[in-house]
Amino acid sequence: MTMSIFDVSGKAMSAQMVRLNATASNLANAGTVAGSAETAYRSRRPIFAAALDQASSARATVEVERVVTTDLEPTRRLEPGHPLADKDGYVWEAAVDSNAELVDMMEAARQYQNNVEVLRTAKGLMMSTLRLGQ
Repeated sequence: MTMSIFDVSGKAMSAQMVRLNATASNLANAGTVAGSAETAYRSRRPIFAAALDQASSARATVEVERVVTTDLEPTRRLEPGHPLADKDGYVWEAAVDSNAELVDMMEAARQYQNNVEVLRTAKGLMMSTLRLGQ
């Protein structure tokens, strides 16, 4: 299958949407607590892989290979009155670095926007080419 510029940018935009969704999920769970370290939320990150065009090695795009859980450890806090506290009075706060998530969100949004511009430019060039033939 031969990939066009629309395929390349479309797949890149899809990958960035997965990244944005993972970041949104991580931010939504920031600050949540659990009764044990094992059940506490941990950030998730998509792993990207290059997807080469079978017809031409000059064209490649990106695809989401898988989504993984990060190695960040939840933070243990002493809150003996909390309903989720263990027998020693501890709860575990989600392993989410909100600042890193916000940076990741901005980067993903910019990359998504860059691909929108690529599509807009390609469409404009195609329309100009069609007008030349009139």
